[in-house]
Amino acid sequence: MHRAKKILFTAHCILNQNAVIRQWERAKGGFNTFIQKTLENNISIVQLPCPEFTFLGEDRPPMTKQEYDTEAYRRHSREILGIILKQFQEYLNHGYQIVGILGIQGSPSCDTLKQKGVFMEELLAMLGEQGTHVKTFDVPEDYLEGEEHYILKEFQEFIHQQ
Repeated sequence: MHRAKKILFTAHCILNQNAVIRQWERAKGGFNTFIQKTLENNISIVQLPCPEFTFLGEDRPPMTKQEYDTEAYRRHSREILGIILKQFQEYLNHGYQIVGILGIQGSPSCDTLKQKGVFMEELLAMLGEQGTHVKTFDVPEDYLEGEEHYILKEFQEFIHQQ
């Protein structure tokens, strides 16, 4: 058996920068360094859906958290999170460790720490209703793929915390 039974849930754009608003991408494909560090530590990755992309499409304008903070967007977020909650629960029921959620600092949807994005607010609230609480970590706004960055040490510590 080769399962380490450790999982990190990530904001969609960690693996797919093509979903980011045009001209706001910070890597060619995905944040390879974060992906590599996760896989090197035998942690599997589950990619969350991109709520902005599925709500407004690829050619959407930049918007603030306040602009996304509508009943329609929150309902959309909860709808696309339904299957994710089932995955969380299924993994937990079978003894997997959810290492945490990797978000994007400053995102109106996927910030998990400072000014939580709308999507992450909904996800964390839904998990809380199930009695599930997870750690979170954000890729900083100033992070550019390919540059050595202090955050990688902090990320390494995050994925090793129990």
